[in-house]
Amino acid sequence: MTISTNLAFDGRCAEAFALYARLLGGRITFALRYRDSPLAGTVTEAWAFKIAHATLTLPDGSRLLGSDPVPAAYERPHGFTLTVNPPDAATASAMFATLAEGGLVTQPLEATFWAAAFGTVIDRFGIPWAINCEPPQA
Repeated sequence: MTISTNLAFDGRCAEAFALYARLLGGRITFALRYRDSPLAGTVTEAWAFKIAHATLTLPDGSRLLGSDPVPAAYERPHGFTLTVNPPDAATASAMFATLAEGGLVTQPLEATFWAAAFGTVIDRFGIPWAINCEPPQA
């Protein structure tokens, strides 16, 4: 059994997944727009180009799922955080800076008693992230 995270966006799923694929080294392995789905007749012409379902497959085989729910069904994400564990502080810093562009830093990236670098940010798409670079095990 596997668990995947399904993210909802306010019409920017394609843009978000393109960034996440680049940032996380993943690949978008499936993307279905409303216009190409059985839901085509239920959305506005403008929404027809939005994502009904997408899958981003990461190098370790885990997957992020995403979609642009119709505007009346969209709720801003809350109650979770995506945590990434980069291998070193330099990678952590670069990832954090990318996610912080146009977003909201909720805890600056810094060394802590458990991590070489830890910080939290809500990215420009409204998704909360924690960057947690733990020191190498002795």
